[in-house]
Order: sequence, then structure tokens, then C-alpha cells
Amino acid sequence: MSNKSIVVTDPIYDYILSASLREPEVLKLLREETARHTHSNMQIAPEQGQFMALLVELIGAKKILEVGVFTGYSSTSLALALPSDGHITACDISEEFTAVARRYWAQAGVSDKIDLRLGPALDTLDSLIAEGRSGSFDLAFIDADKANYDGYYERALDLLRVGGLLLVDNVLWNGKVVEDSAFDDADTAAIRALNEKIHADPRVTISLLPVADGLTLALKR
Repeated sequence: MSNKSIVVTDPIYDYILSASLREPEVLKLLREETARHTHSNMQIAPEQGQFMALLVELIGAKKILEVGVFTGYSSTSLALALPSDGHITACDISEEFTAVARRYWAQAGVSDKIDLRLGPALDTLDSLIAEGRSGSFDLAFIDADKANYDGYYERALDLLRVGGLLLVDNVLWNGKVVEDSAFDDADTAAIRALNEKIHADPRVTISLLPVADGLTLALKR
């Protein structure tokens, strides 16, 4: 027994994957292709994708908002967990990165579930609010540029229904968020600030989990 989370060594991590991961072939192929990408570190871990897919089923999500697509591992994982009438509004700025995502969405048979909106995500989120979509999403996932995390958080919270679930990625930032670390760059500062904000935010019920690079779950009250 332990009163804190176990340190995940490489052997333990391998065991977690062997004992838990049920990765569809299409996601495995996508993960392997992205591993050869220059920015492969931007992809979520497979066990995180599986966990988020489980959350989709647990809350019965049908409408999902994603901020940050990259090559599509998270959106594909979420889309596969959605019911046939489920839908994802996905925000990204890169035609190049999302071209890979589009290929795998098609291969997974989920293209019709995903509305990709290319452009600055803050503008897209503001447009959704202007369209009257506030309070209409069941789940939102934020995994994009860190400098705008606060803006994404506020807009996603507006767009979520009461009882909707907000997921924020990279909240441990490879350990750089620890206050006595030597890191004081803008991205680290932005994540620290948002973590502190969410911790004190009475609008949500929260849990920060040491999954992959840290994942915060915030339930809108």
C-alpha cells in the first residue's frame, strides 16, 4: 500500500501497457507514424487516449470540443468512443499536421464525426460562442499552445454544459511546474498560473492526475 502515486519506471510503464492498453490497430499505426515526426513529443500517450475514451463513455458524451489536434491521436480515440450520432469540433492551426489526422480519421471511419476548424483557436472558440453554442458541449480537451491556455480554459468552460467535463493536458509539463525548478519560461509560467487558477476556481470540481504529462479533470458545476 502507498499513500502517494507510485513512481512509474520503464518496467512498470511497460507492464501498464501490457495489462491495460487495448489500442485499435488504426491508433497503433498513427502512433507509430507520429513517432517519426519532428514534433513527436506533441502526441498524447496511448494510455491517456484510452483513459479519455473511457471518460467519453462514462459521461455519455455526444458533443466534444478539442483544442489542438496535431496528427489526430486524441481526436481519433475520442471519436471511436462516441456513439453514432456523436460529434467533435476540432480546432487547430496547422494544415500540415491535420492532414495526417484526416487520413487516420478516414481510415478509422470517423471522418463524419469530426468538424475540423483551421485557424487561431481563440477565434474559433469565440465564433462558437457567438453562434450560440455556449453550454452545449459535454466534454472539452485542451492540448495546444500553452501561452493561450487561460483563454482556452475560459472559453471551453463557457461552451461546456453544467456537468460537462474539461480535460487539460500537460499540466505537469515534464516536472517544470514545480516552483523551485530552474524553469521560468513563458510556457511554464502559463501552465503554473492556470493550475493555480483551476485549483481555486469554484466553478469546477477538479482532480489533477499524474497521467502521462499530467491531466487535469475539471467538472463544470
